Amino acid sequence: MRLLLVVATVSLAFGQPSPVQERIRAVESGLTPAVVLKGRPIPRYTIEERMKALHVRGVSLAVIQNYDIAWAKGYGLADLETKRPVTPETLFQAGSISKPVAAVAAMKLVEQGKLRLDDEVNTFLKTWKLPDNEFTREQKVTLRRIMSHSAGLTVHGFPGYAAGEPVPSIVEVLDGKKPANTAAIRVDILPGTQFRYSGGGYTIMQLAMIDVTGESFPALMQELVLSKAGMRHSTYEQPLPASLAGVAASGYQSNGAAVAGRYHTYPEMAAAGLWTTATDLARFAIEIQKSREGRSNKILTKATVEEMLREQKKPYGLGFGLEEVGGSPRFGHGGADEGFQALFSATMDGQGFVIMTNSDNGIQLANEIALAIAAAYRWPDKPREREAIQLASPALTKFAGEYDAPQIGKVRIRVAGDHLLITAQGEEMDWFPESSTKVFALSGGLPDIEFKTDDKGEVTGFDVAGLHAKRLTQ
Repeated sequence: MRLLLVVATVSLAFGQPSPVQERIRAVESGLTPAVVLKGRPIPRYTIEERMKALHVRGVSLAVIQNYDIAWAKGYGLADLETKRPVTPETLFQAGSISKPVAAVAAMKLVEQGKLRLDDEVNTFLKTWKLPDNEFTREQKVTLRRIMSHSAGLTVHGFPGYAAGEPVPSIVEVLDGKKPANTAAIRVDILPGTQFRYSGGGYTIMQLAMIDVTGESFPALMQELVLSKAGMRHSTYEQPLPASLAGVAASGYQSNGAAVAGRYHTYPEMAAAGLWTTATDLARFAIEIQKSREGRSNKILTKATVEEMLREQKKPYGLGFGLEEVGGSPRFGHGGADEGFQALFSATMDGQGFVIMTNSDNGIQLANEIALAIAAAYRWPDKPREREAIQLASPALTKFAGEYDAPQIGKVRIRVAGDHLLITAQGEEMDWFPESSTKVFALSGGLPDIEFKTDDKGEVTGFDVAGLHAKRLTQ
């Protein structure tokens, strides 16, 4: 890192952009949609243009090259009201990226003999027990199954608690008792039989870690992972201490409006409670990369890291999501808390990136920045191609109107030439027809929309991601 910065400084002094600066510029001006139309030119945008279009207030990113942080930079504002800019030291909520970091700490306790991967988790729980039922009588909930999201546990994620709201204890969260705002965490699928994402499982893991050590979770994470990985700007403290409020970003909704009270509190710390920076997460990823090769092992042994990066239940290892792009295996995770979204991905050979935003539209932007990074560094990632069909104007016009969608609200659809413009939650996006009833967006994170008709061929609504929207007006 130091050498790269020196090279950049010397080159700029003589008016010549360094290779690092050239790549930064390529990334900043090379954003493309995650989904592109087959046979049509691929549009390119700047980070600034996409931040404005998506109402994203701030972005922080770090690029990993050859097991080092090649560069890190902030864009936009950490807080709109005070006009405080994002810097590489700005704290963001990491959302579910909290999980792999917490999983590394749990695996350290396994190495120390305080936890065991394949024993029933109730063996380690003292202050609360996971209730038995017909599913757990046949198969047990274990730490391995919790970390690979195959324990059959409920509660996908957590909305957090707004400023001023009462915050439940971890036991109240586990039992779904007020003031908890989520259901009780229980087993309703035979453990070990299938992958189903469960933040609830990581909350059980959090309590097990506390019970076997007698330490608070933030102190335990600081001791086992954060300090050893060099994550000196990171904390699991919830709520965020007042002393750190001045370096923390404020969260913003998808329409650009501020999250009330700046950010939510997450007592479900292992699942969603990490405050960190892009550079700190990059240091964490590098430590995992080096540990896998036996080159560092500041936290875990080579054998333990190899086990974490081995597929348990597709597409997960232990704590990490796993994928392969162009023959290159990778590990990583995405994250979303109220007003914050983030993404990190790392290869097995010392490359990667971390992108953090203070926006509910952040993942869409992060996917576009990731493709720009891949292009600048010649990684194999490419936008996904999809083919749009040509529909006559009357065939498109029949979809126009207003709809009511659960959890989304009012959705307005109108025709724009050869495609539809769909407005939902204050954001308008282009959607293209794949068939006479199905449309798709140029975003890798949005599910397709399937329109429904009655026996007369009139459009009555649409289905999206398991939800049905009812048509209100034409």
